[in-house]
Amino acid sequence: MADSSEETKASMPRPESKAAPSDGKSPRPEVNAAFHPSGRMPHGRLTQFLRGLAFAAYFAFCCVMIAITQLVGAPLYFVNREWYYAYMAMTKRSFALTMIVMTQIWGPTTIRISGDESVADQIKATADGGVQFSFPERMVLIANHQIYTDWLYLWWIGYVNRPGMDGHLYIILKESLRFIPLIGMGMMFYGFIFMSRKMATDQPRLAHRIRKLSQKMTDPKGKPYMSPMWLLLFPEGTNLSSNGRKKSAQWAEKNGIKDVEHVMLPRSTGIFFCLNELKGTVEYLYDCTVAYEGIPRGKYGEEIFGLASTYFQGRPPKSVNFYWRRFRMADIPLDDQKKFDAWLREEWYKKDQLMEKYLTTERFPAMAGAKQPFIETTVRTKYPWEILQVFTVVGICGLLWNSMRKLATAVAKVSKP
Repeated sequence: MADSSEETKASMPRPESKAAPSDGKSPRPEVNAAFHPSGRMPHGRLTQFLRGLAFAAYFAFCCVMIAITQLVGAPLYFVNREWYYAYMAMTKRSFALTMIVMTQIWGPTTIRISGDESVADQIKATADGGVQFSFPERMVLIANHQIYTDWLYLWWIGYVNRPGMDGHLYIILKESLRFIPLIGMGMMFYGFIFMSRKMATDQPRLAHRIRKLSQKMTDPKGKPYMSPMWLLLFPEGTNLSSNGRKKSAQWAEKNGIKDVEHVMLPRSTGIFFCLNELKGTVEYLYDCTVAYEGIPRGKYGEEIFGLASTYFQGRPPKSVNFYWRRFRMADIPLDDQKKFDAWLREEWYKKDQLMEKYLTTERFPAMAGAKQPFIETTVRTKYPWEILQVFTVVGICGLLWNSMRKLATAVAKVSKP
């Protein structure tokens, strides 16, 4: 079905709109509100409906398979805790693969990566056009929160890390997400941390979960070790929006501090608590500044790159841009809440400056000390057959059940007089 004339007009730039500068140095002109940064909508309503149907069928089927896999392995919790956590890490990796393939097929995008000198030797391009990270097995990761799918792209970073960390990512989430059918149950199995945003209520729960992530274990030879862990936090608390920016400005005015323009001021209480709980078991805090190509100055990603635009309409972000920095935990003022609050706010001012540079030049600063200023790749799996891992346990259980059923039938026939 062809697009309606209204859709076509809405997707095309007005005559006065100009293309972004190709030199990456001149200020980018404002984009007309009717113009989508990913271009004209390539699919009509029927195609969008079919894409949405295929997307829903794929995602639901994979989630059901993962949920069954989790239930099959749940009794391991009462047998051996280390086996249980390793098994659930495997199912967490299955969900990461589900999302990567989902993005690869329905919402393909370019990932453009750079960072300062603290991470330059930990991010390398691969010969096949991919990227490999060498971040540590235990770290805290913080980022600005642009759109709802930020965590999806950051989870993919764990997938391309060596060692692979997509099975060991832990996210702090809103309490309401716990009640999403299937997915909520899955996130509880994953050990994700749900918060009500009331610190008096959340602190005991948070302390319990963080301490579990800090427990020392012993290998078969009796040698102690720490479980792999990437703890993902969004200090802004929610994704950037008009309402969020307004609240950030009001909070800045109320507290007599300078506001930011392109992000929201971070709240330090939760992250201060987490870092203090993890102190001594984590050496580094990694910070990622995230920007999406084409979001005009003064506009917000949630208004442009929603679920429908990204996966149904065929208009995902043309590029997702990451700028990485690393901080040694020993250098962060964790002994005083006020000092930490000032430190975190200062880092967010720097993040705001990075966003200003991106809006002006359409690029973050180049990779420090590297021949290649940016590493560009796409969200994809290393091998096309990896997605089959999602169905492995259920498939094996199905084969065993079928074999046992046939054996029982055969025994019953033999035992008949």
